[in-house]
Amino acid sequence: MTDVGEAAVPGKKRKNPPNVSNPLHGPPNAKRARMNRMKDARTILTQASDKALNENGELDVSAFVKAREFEIKAMEASMGQSKNALSSRAFQQVPNDLRRRTASHNVKKVPKRLRSRAAKEMKEDNTPTGASRRRKPTTHMRLRLETAKKLQKLHKRQIKRRAEAKEKSLGGENEPGKKGVAAPPIPRLEKNTLSRPEQPTTKFKKRQKHKCWLPTHIYHTKRAHMTEPKYPLWRFAVAISPTEKTYRKTHRASSLRGCVAWDVSYMSTIQLEGVEASLLGLLHAIGIEEEALSGKRMAKWRRGTRSWQGWVRERDGKQKWIANINVIWCIQEKGREKGSTATEDPIPTQSKKPRRRCFLRVHPSAFLQLWTELMKVAKIQRPPVMLEDLRFEIGSIEVTGPGSTEALVAALQPFANTGGHSTKDTCAEVWPSLGSISNPSCLPASAVLAFEISDPRLRYPPRKIQQILSESDNNEVLQTLAAWSPDRSELPPSIFDRTARHAASRSLPSQKAINRRKGDAMPGEFPSLAPNDPRIPILLMASCSATTGSQGSWTLLLPWKCVLPVWYYLMHYPLSTGGNPRFGGLEDLRQIAFEQRAPWFPGDFPGTQAGWEWETAERAKRKADWDRRPKGKRVAWESLELGRGKRGELGVGWACDWEYLFNPTPVKVAVNASQATTTDSTTKDNESSRPAENAPDTPNPSIALPASLHHTPLPYSSTILADPTALPRDSQALTTVLITLLSRGSPTTCARIYCLPTHSPSLRAQWLGLADSMLHPAKKVSRRPNSNLDRKKILASLPRNESHHLRTQQTALSLLQASPSASRPIVADAGEILQPGHPHYPCVPDQHDLIGYVTTGNFDLGQGKASAIGCVAVAKVVRRDHHPHPPSMEGKVENVAVNVSASEEETDEATRKRMEELERKLGKKVVGRLCIVRDAGQSVGRLARWELV
Repeated sequence: MTDVGEAAVPGKKRKNPPNVSNPLHGPPNAKRARMNRMKDARTILTQASDKALNENGELDVSAFVKAREFEIKAMEASMGQSKNALSSRAFQQVPNDLRRRTASHNVKKVPKRLRSRAAKEMKEDNTPTGASRRRKPTTHMRLRLETAKKLQKLHKRQIKRRAEAKEKSLGGENEPGKKGVAAPPIPRLEKNTLSRPEQPTTKFKKRQKHKCWLPTHIYHTKRAHMTEPKYPLWRFAVAISPTEKTYRKTHRASSLRGCVAWDVSYMSTIQLEGVEASLLGLLHAIGIEEEALSGKRMAKWRRGTRSWQGWVRERDGKQKWIANINVIWCIQEKGREKGSTATEDPIPTQSKKPRRRCFLRVHPSAFLQLWTELMKVAKIQRPPVMLEDLRFEIGSIEVTGPGSTEALVAALQPFANTGGHSTKDTCAEVWPSLGSISNPSCLPASAVLAFEISDPRLRYPPRKIQQILSESDNNEVLQTLAAWSPDRSELPPSIFDRTARHAASRSLPSQKAINRRKGDAMPGEFPSLAPNDPRIPILLMASCSATTGSQGSWTLLLPWKCVLPVWYYLMHYPLSTGGNPRFGGLEDLRQIAFEQRAPWFPGDFPGTQAGWEWETAERAKRKADWDRRPKGKRVAWESLELGRGKRGELGVGWACDWEYLFNPTPVKVAVNASQATTTDSTTKDNESSRPAENAPDTPNPSIALPASLHHTPLPYSSTILADPTALPRDSQALTTVLITLLSRGSPTTCARIYCLPTHSPSLRAQWLGLADSMLHPAKKVSRRPNSNLDRKKILASLPRNESHHLRTQQTALSLLQASPSASRPIVADAGEILQPGHPHYPCVPDQHDLIGYVTTGNFDLGQGKASAIGCVAVAKVVRRDHHPHPPSMEGKVENVAVNVSASEEETDEATRKRMEELERKLGKKVVGRLCIVRDAGQSVGRLARWELV
């Protein structure tokens, strides 16, 4: 008979455990066995103390030592056994980045050192470990297998027919007297027209209906969180973040050891071609300064050996700033007129002037706006400038970190010259000697390197390059950086030539052909280069961070179809410091910019059209997240207490409400009014966040930037702060600032930024006193005062003819009279700064002092403290700097539900003197840069300092 405990239940793979209630039935189950084994492993054997005594009761030293030796060995053995008897399974011993979902079902998925343990655990748990191909197929599975076999046969017939048709079309290519069919021509160039991505294969055609895949899409989909299929980002399927936790790992790889790489092929590239005078006129019309276009300081950039990065704006109307772009010129070859190639349409010109080309790199969110402006300006130039959309022809990879140069030098090997004569390309000669550089910022500012490389797949698997160890080699690298011979390069980069780009993409051999050549090579050697191997044109740009000492980055431009071979080589290159380069997503890219104390486009620039669209989409996501929460677990914005009788959040709580900043509405306690405002904002956000069906290259009018709102870049905003008369009175300009907290706390997105109070001198004095205690901390005093010393000082000041009991009474009264003065800065204890939560901690200012919002806030691992990136209204900052505490309550909003007593608003003479004293002590410049940051939904403000970035 079959016991009840062993009865098999239909639908269960594993048997039921045996019935342990019967003591005569076999061994206990696996769980009880593991518990007993763990209990035995943790039991330490000891020896009684009686064994150390002899027959007379005296201590036997040798026996005592042996007993203690036995106990020590037993403890060491128990420590080793308990470590191996843990409840964790074998696949849990594997690092997080090596774990797989099938590791617990297949022994071969774990490392060899753990396979025996995993097999033993699976045997105890009765886990089915048989291979699927050995199982007897079910009826449904058998039908699927037969259908697959029929499809395979049909596919083989199609391949055979194609091969026969190809042989007939070639017509005996190797036979004398017969010619083969020429390669398909390069597609006709369409200038001044938006391009479309290449038609995907039939297998993936439906998946790219509303979006375009990046070259490394398949690699990222297996390892990262991607954008939703129906909601692409900038018409691309972009990796948001890796599936594993990477916040700390990304920080270490980008600043301490290793490197991080991103596939940024979604960045848009526009090529301008025309006479140099027309190109300079076009660049000047979109906002590039005249000094950069004609001065000697930017001569290397105009020659083509440097890159330029800056802001461009609209030509007509209010001339709003569009985005931050990169401009790279093509080197003009001496002794040769640059004209149109054979594959391009000739452009009639009145004079035979040399034509030049340049690349414009812009973020995809601002591409359409920039393209529209360029089209308007290019048509009015004489002779006209021709535009070419290269979004789907040129891909790019960005790498940063100490090991970025090493990995790129190993992956990008210059194509060997097989002609027998020496090359004149100095970039290809210098590049291999830069492998030991640990920071791209060491190179000349905005350096550009352009040359041709061989297929990296011919040198796979990657091998470590030789590092510089001697001092003489290090001196040679320093001399190379000082001389920098690529500035004297005379060869134009072939990546500007459309024929060279298409030739490299079409001549890429298949992986099967690569494997065949590697198999024919000698053991341990890579296959030698052949004359017909692809010559991949590339262009490298080195950029340095604005923060001193931060890591720079490399930006690699190459043909779209050549991105994937280089990417795989980079990801598998063994760095000299250990490990491999990491890949990052959009969140990691934003994290690196935040740690380098630089704003990220477009998220930190809401004054631009691209930034406004990003804020609108993020606002809708935060609103949806708020709606999903139960009513008892979400923030009640209308009942938020802000202190001094103020109630209710300023503006929409889940958004950076720039409309409220410039047009503040009365703060009402009524719930219905707040809900009505919330509903209107929600409706607008939901309507603006809907994606287009076919994602056309047309702007969405529902999320257009407000007419009066605009962004002001750093050079212009600093000029306005120095000279406020340059700013119109009704201007709604925004500028980006870096916020550094002076105390604890971590600001989050949508946090409110206030200036110091301007309508309450008492409240302003409290914040100034808190700032003084933070910026000039006093020497910390012990919590227990020296009462004896104070008593002696007081006794010495009293008259000696007084009686003893009167002297004692007066001394006690003097010690107890320690009431703090209102003019002194409020502190929690002697030498300690007042923290939020203390009853005397100052409350946040009024809505009149609101100057901006936080767009990015988090804990900065590089600085070891929290910081934030935000935007402030330039007009409000300027007015606060020049009118810090107006005498009257100008601009008071009516119908504000704030109940403040008249005694709190009276300007006490002592308080005013204390406030003026603190302002003189801190300085006008420091006081003007102080601000108060309050997270949305919270009532506590934290003192901080802002600076332009």
